Parts: sequence; C-alpha cells; structure tokens
Amino acid sequence: MRVYPEQLTQQLDKGLRQAYLLFGNEPLLKQECGDSIKQLAQQQGFLERHHFTIDNQLDWNLVLDCCQAMSLFSAQQIIELDVPDTGLNANQAKALLEVIEHLNPDILLVLTGPYLNKKQEATKWFKALDAIGLYVPCNTPDAKQMPRFIQARCRLLGLKPDHESVQMLAQWHEGNLLALAQSLHKLVLLYPDGELNIVRLQEALSRHNHYTPFQLVDAVLAGQAKRSQRVLRQLQGEGVEATILLRTLQRELTQLYKMQEMGKKGTPLNIIFEQFRVWQNRREMYIGALHRLPLTRLVGIIRQLTQLELQVKTDYDTNPWPALSALCAEICGFDTHLHYA
Repeated sequence: MRVYPEQLTQQLDKGLRQAYLLFGNEPLLKQECGDSIKQLAQQQGFLERHHFTIDNQLDWNLVLDCCQAMSLFSAQQIIELDVPDTGLNANQAKALLEVIEHLNPDILLVLTGPYLNKKQEATKWFKALDAIGLYVPCNTPDAKQMPRFIQARCRLLGLKPDHESVQMLAQWHEGNLLALAQSLHKLVLLYPDGELNIVRLQEALSRHNHYTPFQLVDAVLAGQAKRSQRVLRQLQGEGVEATILLRTLQRELTQLYKMQEMGKKGTPLNIIFEQFRVWQNRREMYIGALHRLPLTRLVGIIRQLTQLELQVKTDYDTNPWPALSALCAEICGFDTHLHYA
C-alpha cells in the first residue's frame, strides 16, 4: 500500500504494519518518516534495533539470525536495511526474499533507499513487502507541489501564512527541504501568533533555494521562461560553471532533435518515448517542447550553444551568462535573434 509522507501519521494512528519502505530522493523526509515509525514501535515494545547496509560484504545470515532469535524477554525487534543507490542485484534480492519469509509479528522491517522506478516496483521483493507493509515515496516536491507541501507543514506547526508568503517560501526553499524545515521552526519561535506575511518573512529569513542543472532543463523544456531565468540566476550565484549548463542543455536538445527526426519518419510518439526512456510523468513536458521546437529551430539553437561553448573555452574573459540567459528564453519560445561571431 502506498501512502505519502504527509499521510504517514494518520496511518500510524491505525497501528503498525509489518514493514515500511522509505524510498526516494529526499533525505529529510526519509529521516522524519523513519523517526516517526521507530518512535511508535519503541512505545509498543520494539526495544531492540539492528541496522544493516546492503552491499556485497553483508552477511545475510546475521539478518536471518535476528528474525529467528528469541531473546530471554522475547523483546520485539526493529530491523533496518539500507538499500544502495544502485538498487539490489539478483543475489541481494533473493536474500531479501528469504528474510521476508522469516518475518514474524515480533519483527518490524524498515527499508530505506533511493527513488524506485516502475520496473523496481514490479520486482518480487517489492511486491512481497508492499503486500504486508506501507510504501512511502519520499521525494522532494517539485515547483508545483511545493506550495501545497508548505501549507501542510505550516498547519502542523500552527503557522498561518497568507498566499504570498507560501509562494515566497516555495521560491526561497525549492530543492532544499532541510532549510525549509529550519526556517519554519524559526518562524514558530519568532511569531507565536503564527501569522505570516511577506514583511515578516523578509525580516526573518534569507533565501535557501538550491537548484540543479536538471531543474533548469525541466524549466526550459516546459517553456517556463520566468522560472528558467530565476533558476539560471541562482545557479550562477552558486558558482556553477556555465559550460556544465551548456553541455546539459545541449545533450537535451540533441535528444529532442533525434525525437523530431524519428517523428518525421512516422515513428509513433509512444515508441519514441519508450526508446528514449521518458517517464510517463515527463511526457507532457516533452510533447510541449517538441511542438514548440521544430527541427529548424533546434538546429539553430544547438549551433548557438556550440558556438557559445567554444567562446567560453577559448576566451576566458567572456561573460557567457547574458547569452545563456537569452538562449534559455529562446528555448522557452521567445525569439531573441541571437547571433555569434
């Protein structure tokens, strides 16, 4: 059964499950969910904890011994397993299935690991645990989800932000949930009445947003001109090299070019997406980009990117950021008429 982090407390109020799967790309959510589960488990008598990291050196017999051992006082046990970022290989998956077979009511199993794709969710070990436990995807909210996430956190803390405050908190903390959690706790201490507005936020907080080159790619693919410029400015402020962004954009645009070529040959869109491994939740964004960027436009933009990269590599006094900003705007659909010597 799948529940999201904000729903976990409600599920825990109904009682403990046999197993919990905390997978995703957000460390703060995994930590908070894990702490909530273990706190309730300890209150209900799960006093022993055993922690294992799954790697090639793990002796799975030690894990099985925990499942089969009966202590003098029959203490209930929590077994924590950390799944590597690379996922489980065939031997590790087989060993985990054996552990699952030996679970009993005195054992609570908590697995923590990276983001899971659909293929991993279809594995035998995942299905076996999902049948007896809860799957909690712990992923960083994207730009659309962030305001709703902030409102939920504020309600739990007794904070009452107005609409503008929610938007500002979302912009200032995007990609950095740890800083958001710290900021909200600071606001609780500073403003006991819980009322939040822009003036109070500006007085109390500074920006903590953290962007990656991939968020810039998503913004330009989606045609979000204002957002792409905001992300670009932040990346520049964080000292990210322009060449990294140029190469990242170039790789994405080259893929779009290949998609357009396949489309011209009559290849169905779903086949194109499957070949390039475009996830279902990203396809709408790519469809918009393909409509907005025909082959001729893509060729021009890729050429401009290449020329700008050569300029940066050969002339160290070049300031690439204005041109990079204009290129991002052009990818979003604005005709900037850029030309490079």
